[in-house]
Amino acid sequence: MSDDADHHDDADHDHHHTGDADHHDHHAHDAESVAVAVVTVSSSRSLSEDASGDLLVEAFEDAGHEVAVRELVDDDFDGVQGTVDRLARRGDTDAIVTTGGTGVTPDDVTPEAVDPLFEKDLPGFGELFRRLSTEEVGTRTVGSRATAGVAHGTVVCCLPGSENAVRLGVEEIILPEIGHLAGLADRDAGSSAADSATADSDSAEE
Repeated sequence: MSDDADHHDDADHDHHHTGDADHHDHHAHDAESVAVAVVTVSSSRSLSEDASGDLLVEAFEDAGHEVAVRELVDDDFDGVQGTVDRLARRGDTDAIVTTGGTGVTPDDVTPEAVDPLFEKDLPGFGELFRRLSTEEVGTRTVGSRATAGVAHGTVVCCLPGSENAVRLGVEEIILPEIGHLAGLADRDAGSSAADSATADSDSAEE
């Protein structure tokens, strides 16, 4: 074999190793277990009659995660926004998952309430949820406004209120990705806080 061929093989070998290293680095901050806040958005349910919330709690705990908080909030813009904002600022929750309020009735205000809190949107969440939902509900999925983003370094995922939708969202999307997203969001929040502290220090010195 020629020297050129040997060099080509070495280059390919290095490329494969680099790819493996990049993959490893990309997942280096993944969280094995996350603390989750489960929030049910409904003016007609109670926690004792909250099948979708129960499903979320069971799914997270069965997967080895901790449900640190569980709350019920009315279909109210200020109530939903205030609850998610407060939970995202707690410091002991890595993710918030809401169920309810993502449809198109006048009372469905969850997406509008949480959107101003997001420093980063995760558009792929809603896109994937609607694509997967098509298999179950067909074109009715266009009426779903499931959404997600990062608020105060905390991953926020907003699901519809039905049990089938919650099961789909948590099993097919959230559980496979929550450790990865929470780890990256927390790292990003730490970097932002450090940058802010540096800027404050520089201003003080001036």
